[in-house]
Amino acid sequence: MDGLAVLLTDHPIDEPVSLTAVRTRMPRRASRPRVAEVLAALGLLHDDTTPAIRGWIEQRTAELPAAFADDVQAWLLVLLDGDTRARPRAPASIYVYFGSVRPLLHTWARTRGHLREITAADITTALDTLRGWPRRNALAALRSLFRFACKRRLVFTDPTTRITLSSVERQVVPMTDGEIRAVESAARTPPQRLVVALAAVQAARLGTIRGLTLDDLDLPNRRITLAGHTQRLGDLTHQALLTWLAQRRNRWPNSPNRHVLISPRTALGAGPVSRTYLHRHLLGDGVDLDQIRGDRVLHEALTVGPDPLHLALVFNLSHSAASRYASATQNLLDDQLEPKPIKTPRLETP
Repeated sequence: MDGLAVLLTDHPIDEPVSLTAVRTRMPRRASRPRVAEVLAALGLLHDDTTPAIRGWIEQRTAELPAAFADDVQAWLLVLLDGDTRARPRAPASIYVYFGSVRPLLHTWARTRGHLREITAADITTALDTLRGWPRRNALAALRSLFRFACKRRLVFTDPTTRITLSSVERQVVPMTDGEIRAVESAARTPPQRLVVALAAVQAARLGTIRGLTLDDLDLPNRRITLAGHTQRLGDLTHQALLTWLAQRRNRWPNSPNRHVLISPRTALGAGPVSRTYLHRHLLGDGVDLDQIRGDRVLHEALTVGPDPLHLALVFNLSHSAASRYASATQNLLDDQLEPKPIKTPRLETP
């Protein structure tokens, strides 16, 4: 309130406040990011600064091998600004795309001197070292990069043309006991245990967990609604929810935010926690939610049989995803692999 009072006193009513003014005129005790967020929500903020992402692109691409630096920088700038046939991309997409291709470019630079020397075999070999969403993101980023290179005639052909997700997707296999113990030891705090429980028991996706609100919970009747699909609330998830909600209530008793997971930054607002927050504070210890979620669906299929219709109804999966899990289950059964009992992280309170 102090920051808003300083900025809006004697300010013309019909003019927005510049971001430069927020950064230079704010009293020391006020939070500049929070004041800017409130003004933006009210439609009263004008960003008159140079986007920091431009400097970030220049700095990061300068660290790449010389053979790829200029081409990658031009690609990222087109993603940022758009062109006659492509819309601009959000900065978050640019960060993800660059983060996906950077380690691959450093590896290829040892034996390749230009993008045109990269072959489909090189890309398939690189993607084979990844799994889950990192693999999907890497393939999407490489497709974007080489399509740009083709349009600018930097390469003769697009090596990603015949590469599909199915050709680089690894077989779905159950988690090992060591992987389960690693998740148990990594989930130490109440919000960590809740996130892992939602993935391990309810097979919830990361985006669904971020968007979960208090209105989606029916604790007395042990029901939870995930992405519009109502499920029975498992004992592990129920206890994790009670523990986290008690901590949430004690720390932010007057928070107007209706999301179940909130942070110091979102407690005074209405939005969900960011993906960056979850990865930095909750999932930074090697916890792979996609792997945990896939393990839960796979064990359900091993328990009741490889029935894609059952999986689609229980976990709200698409027909293709349900069929993929059913096929993986049938392969495991055909190979006479013993289905291990369902093991979800115990997440015991220390």
